[in-house]
Amino acid sequence: MSSNIHIQRICKHCGEEFTARTTVTKYCGDNCAKRAYKARKRAERIEESNVETLQIITRPVEELKAKEYLTAQDVSKLLDCSVRSVYYYIESGTIKATNIGKRLTRIKRSELDKLFETT
Repeated sequence: MSSNIHIQRICKHCGEEFTARTTVTKYCGDNCAKRAYKARKRAERIEESNVETLQIITRPVEELKAKEYLTAQDVSKLLDCSVRSVYYYIESGTIKATNIGKRLTRIKRSELDKLFETT
C-alpha cells in the first residue's frame, strides 16, 4: 500500500528542503541520516567521557570525606583554600590540630564539622 503524500520538509541534518513521502521522515536522504546518526553517537561518547572525568575529579574529595584524621593538605582540598591558610586557621585557634612529632599535623574530621555548625 503506497501513499501519494508529498510533504515539503527541511532536513534535520543539512537544512536543505526536500519532499517527504511519509509524515515521519526527518532527513533528505540516506547520507544525511547516516551522518546524523554518527553525530548523535559522537555526542553520546563525549558525554560519557565528561561524566567519567567528573567522577575521577570528585573521587579524591569523597575519599577525604571518609577519613577521620586529615593532614593540612587534605583540609586545604576540602576547604578549597591554600595550605598556608589552613595553618593560619590552626595558629589562630579556628581549627584545633594535633602535632605528632615536629612535622606531622593532624586535624580531626569532627573539628572541621564543628567549624561549619551554626549555633
